[in-house]
Amino acid sequence: MSEAVKTTNRLESVFINRKPDTKIMNLFITAGYPTLEDSAELILGYEKNGADIIELGMPFSDPLADGPTIQYSSDIAIKNGTKMDDIFQIVRDVRVSSEIPIVLMGYLNPLLFYGLEDFFKNASEAGVDGLILPDVPVEESGLIQELCNQYNLPLIYLVAPNSTNERMQVVDKHSKGFVYCVSVTGVTGARTKDEVENSVNKFISRVKENISQNPVLVGFGISSHEDAMQISKDLDGFVVGSALINNIRALESENNWKREHFKFVRSLKFGK
Repeated sequence: MSEAVKTTNRLESVFINRKPDTKIMNLFITAGYPTLEDSAELILGYEKNGADIIELGMPFSDPLADGPTIQYSSDIAIKNGTKMDDIFQIVRDVRVSSEIPIVLMGYLNPLLFYGLEDFFKNASEAGVDGLILPDVPVEESGLIQELCNQYNLPLIYLVAPNSTNERMQVVDKHSKGFVYCVSVTGVTGARTKDEVENSVNKFISRVKENISQNPVLVGFGISSHEDAMQISKDLDGFVVGSALINNIRALESENNWKREHFKFVRSLKFGK
């Protein structure tokens, strides 16, 4: 094992230290969007405005779990020339002044292209705290799981409304950090309140019954504080992604867009 592998677990600490009356807010942003130079500044701004975990997307040309909004941000990031080493540098830049947990979210192909051993070694040394790989099912994760264990990088799995009780239990057994609860079947994207609530209410009790070893964060479709509180009321917290990208797209032509964007982030967590 590399000597540079971290010995502390920032991700676990977030859940251990969570106050019972608060929810963990995990924010997704694509690395290199809207520009490579913005990425670290956005992460630090998110932390100052209530984010507890950052989910940093690794841009990919064929993101199978992502809807049009995050596909758009990936396309822009790729056009900006964002490479894997740039993503590690973003994490290193954040680590100069912040210990906020950073989880890389993406797909297996870029990892294979980069080289698996190099990817895990460099991710760990940069200060990454975990991985979400939607196209690596738990049944086929053997080598990836071994590398995650070797480099102390929790592998976070997803469950959805079409997950069986048995599969939820398998995911709970193999996940580390938390389990990502997908509120609707399909790709990412902000949805209407009724659509999200109806989907979540149909299976959230099954999640609670079958996932007991890990905290659970719920995502896919949250675009307001009200959405977040309603959907995560019986869970540990929530994830917001597409709504952040949409907010950036709406504001980025303005000179003070980051200030206004951070106000939106704060409203997601605190409602004001």
